[in-house]
Amino acid sequence: MTRVGWVGLGAMGGPMAVVAAKAHTVVAYDINPEVGSRLAASGVAAAPSIADVATGADVLAVMVATEAQAEAALFGPGGAALYLSPTAVVMVMGTVGPVPVRAWGERLAALSVGLVDAPVSGGVARAASGDLLMMVSGSSSDVAAVATLRDALASRAPLVGEVPGEGQKVKLVNQLLCGVHIAAAGEALAFARALGLDAKDCWEIIRHGAAASFMLDDRGERMLDEAFDVPRSAMDIFVKDMGLVVDAAEQAGAWVPIAATAGELFRRGHDQGLGRKDDSAIISVLARGDS
Repeated sequence: MTRVGWVGLGAMGGPMAVVAAKAHTVVAYDINPEVGSRLAASGVAAAPSIADVATGADVLAVMVATEAQAEAALFGPGGAALYLSPTAVVMVMGTVGPVPVRAWGERLAALSVGLVDAPVSGGVARAASGDLLMMVSGSSSDVAAVATLRDALASRAPLVGEVPGEGQKVKLVNQLLCGVHIAAAGEALAFARALGLDAKDCWEIIRHGAAASFMLDDRGERMLDEAFDVPRSAMDIFVKDMGLVVDAAEQAGAWVPIAATAGELFRRGHDQGLGRKDDSAIISVLARGDS
């Protein structure tokens, strides 16, 4: 049985670790120790430090939100790189951008540790059912080493490249669409209200037609119920992700005006104190207009 060290038990990482623990030995660390304790009954063993997680791990799964968090987990004081065995493989599953992932792969290779770039998409419900989309890049040997964990977490896991960072590129295309679709759903439903329509009735009609999208279906209900306080995906995640999209586009010489506008809306939400709320709170930003 593969021993999986796990770093990051947030809204997505927690249910993913529980799914992984059904087929693997999972030892997990989160900056909030209470989270790990709550998952003990689900087969996830909580560890007090990253060192305990990394020592003896066949695969180290890193499911944190930002580049800085992943950098600290891998190479900061007490970071995993100090304790991973040669031939271990790190599996980076958060959205952090292609540049740092490539750099981490090079630094870990010098220690004979592999890296698989494997960002995921699908939301909390699909994370809990092992039904995620995973965008995988890495060497054939490293990808083979994480195959059983990959298959436990994802129903679709296409190999998109042989070099770490290519998975991140595909994920940024995914996030461009996700961010734009959330913003568009919020704008449409705020518009429905401004027209004097019953926005929930309008939503029920249009989500079954040509204007349907996953984000309209999933976020639309939360927007209309104003269910913002328990975030399934926090507003600040899309502040970060749309920033990554715009930065990568600038480096590639691509023009992404719609993504840039959506990113500005999420940043405005952050500035209005909504950063830790569910990203469906974007409808509140749009309802306020320029005020």
